[in-house]
Amino acid sequence: MTLPTLHLPTLPRVLSRLTVTIPAWPFTPPTSRAFAFAANLAAWPSLRELDWSHVHGRHFCVQVSDIGLQFFFTLHAEGFRAERRSRADVTFTATSADFARLALRLEDPDTLFFNRKLLIEGDTDLGLTVKNMLDAVELETAAAKMPVGLGHLVLALRRLALKD
Repeated sequence: MTLPTLHLPTLPRVLSRLTVTIPAWPFTPPTSRAFAFAANLAAWPSLRELDWSHVHGRHFCVQVSDIGLQFFFTLHAEGFRAERRSRADVTFTATSADFARLALRLEDPDTLFFNRKLLIEGDTDLGLTVKNMLDAVELETAAAKMPVGLGHLVLALRRLALKD
């Protein structure tokens, strides 16, 4: 079965250029703070039930290759914590459309990984462990634990993408 193509608006390149030029030291980049806030709001309620003890304090980076954004964070018992730009233990890289396809469960992470659309660099064992843990959470379960309205929006976006 061929899954539909997900069409996302292209963000202006000037936006990504501005965000990467913001000095990181001694500040945590606003992009990483925004990522951690959104991840704690939308994803952490369903992820907190998993055993993250073996990744506490490890440094992660998510790179959105087509718009030049990077998000640095660590995972702790209370959720995602934004970090200053630093050397990450593991880096996940994909395009914004591929990350959206992953988040909406329109594409299997293994398919993207083996097709080299999802890159995992650094401690690949850690990266694959986290990928597998995230993949084990059902979208419907995660959506049910999101703030009112957000979960409905996520499921509606998925239904809309599947119709195309």
